[in-house]
Amino acid sequence: MTQSTRICILGGGFGGLYTALRLSQLPWSKQEKPEIVLVDQRDRFLFSPLLYELLTGELQTWEIAPPFSELLAGTGVRFVQAAVRGIDVNTRTVYFDDAPELTYDRLVLALGGETPMSMAPGVAEYAIPFRTIQDAYAVQERLRVLEATDTDKIRVAIVGAGYSGVELACKLADRLGDRGRLRLVELSDQILRTSTDFNRDAAQKSLEKRGIWVDYETKVTSVQSDSISLEFRGEVDTIPVDLVLWTVGTQISDAVKQLPLQHTTQDRLVVAPTLQVPDHEEIFALGDAAECIDADGQLVPNTAQAAFQQADYTGWNVWASLTGRPLLPFRYQSIGEMMTLGTDNATLTGLGFKLEGPLAHVARRVAYLYRMPTFDHQLKVGLNWITKPLQDLLTSG
Repeated sequence: MTQSTRICILGGGFGGLYTALRLSQLPWSKQEKPEIVLVDQRDRFLFSPLLYELLTGELQTWEIAPPFSELLAGTGVRFVQAAVRGIDVNTRTVYFDDAPELTYDRLVLALGGETPMSMAPGVAEYAIPFRTIQDAYAVQERLRVLEATDTDKIRVAIVGAGYSGVELACKLADRLGDRGRLRLVELSDQILRTSTDFNRDAAQKSLEKRGIWVDYETKVTSVQSDSISLEFRGEVDTIPVDLVLWTVGTQISDAVKQLPLQHTTQDRLVVAPTLQVPDHEEIFALGDAAECIDADGQLVPNTAQAAFQQADYTGWNVWASLTGRPLLPFRYQSIGEMMTLGTDNATLTGLGFKLEGPLAHVARRVAYLYRMPTFDHQLKVGLNWITKPLQDLLTSG
């Protein structure tokens, strides 16, 4: 190997950023040390499981979305802010809309999914997804406008009663209080279809306590500027709304879809347990971009928890592939589920524990603090969480 060896990591979410940080920590010899480049179209990492807390003011942007420049300082990883236009796997070249192309010796595909906004007429024009900081800001701005009016009720429809929909509904209900009139629209016959009974029961109680209506077995036929049309058992009903939030589905980025590699029917890349793409061992893929059957034969879920674990293996395996060491097959370990159900309320299940309420809320915060990307950021956020109650007390006093 020469000094020109380059590892190119596309996507700065849990999969990409944590892979980059892992690679920067591994023991490279002076001759082996490659150039590590992390590319993302945004300038900030997003700790997405805590995005809901922005809406209630429990957390601030800097806590959950630190700049890449800050996180990568002193790591030797180079950050490039650019949108991927295409990848030529034959010449090992990545092309960007707004930056010079990059050649690579190893490529890590960690381009996260996007929320599909074309599932019904009017969704793209009038609904807001909830996946990015920009989405959260858009919701905040719309809520500020609505809260400033003298309307009696603020009517919100949230499409999709999975984790994101349920967590959003509870947070918004707590923010809006008596002024909120919220409804969850779900295509199936239950909320949190893939969750545990404990979490589902706790979520059901939280929704009922907050007066959140759930439309089961209901399909959205269209969204208008001030209403949503819903189909239930062949009958379509149009309901007035002030805000529609769309939390349904994940679509894979065009750059990944267009690759001449093996895909699933959902456009994800098929990868081996080593997280390598078949017939292209120099390409690794993880997170939303990949479908992986792990070394134990289980299908790895497309969750932040799984991407967090995959990043550790991807970093090791890229390093091993460049330094002549054996690669490790990925084994996914479910360490449970955590879900926020409003202000100061959460559930936590896994490793033999089942917690609900304020204690689960604290445990969830501590667990996420531990998973934040760098020790420096953990320290800053942790100190702020410890001192904030005291600051609030002094301010109110």
